Amino acid sequence: MATVLQVGEGSLRRAARIVREGGVIVVPTDTVYGIACDPFNESAAERIYEVKRRERSKALQVLMSSLGDLRALGLELPPPLDVLSAGFLPGPFSPIAVAGADCALVTPKREADGSRTQAIRIPDSDVALRVLRATGPLAASSANRSGERSAQSVEEAQASLGDDVDLYLDGGPTASHVASTVVAADSDGADGVVVLREGVIPAVEIREALRRAAGSRTAHATRGPDA
Repeated sequence: MATVLQVGEGSLRRAARIVREGGVIVVPTDTVYGIACDPFNESAAERIYEVKRRERSKALQVLMSSLGDLRALGLELPPPLDVLSAGFLPGPFSPIAVAGADCALVTPKREADGSRTQAIRIPDSDVALRVLRATGPLAASSANRSGERSAQSVEEAQASLGDDVDLYLDGGPTASHVASTVVAADSDGADGVVVLREGVIPAVEIREALRRAAGSRTAHATRGPDA
């Protein structure tokens, strides 16, 4: 039977060891519970797909504790996602980063033009950030079988996934069953982005933030640097 532990020093050490050894854990975030593993371990990432019964064409996200992890992972946020991320992260916002040639993650998606992209997340949750600081970045997806409702609690995650994971970390219930908002840069899209999945943050709020940023840049350019 899979172990369920409250988030604490001992359980975090255990979670970190399981991840290092190629295991799969369930963790709380600021939105829903996630099933997670080492993002550099291909067999562990494959296990998430098997446990969830998820299509391989649907990429995993990478959870991290700060934007400072991007460079170490070989990822970069293209404009205007860099601007949006400064305003919405930590939070329920999942921008699509670009993977560089030095990116060793096994999770990036190969695009039609040959580039590789990777959705990232920094949860706005002290508990989730404690987990990520202990384990390091994690490849993740929602902790439920594909087609089922996302889990808001460890009990819901366990009811869905059962003994197919190695450890459940219980950080209490999340705010709702609604997942993060996923946004990609798109030079042909309105405001230079496309909202791939509307979640906690409404699409209109994303676009309003971009318009405010554009207005601020215009005003600064009009005043000049010494105004």
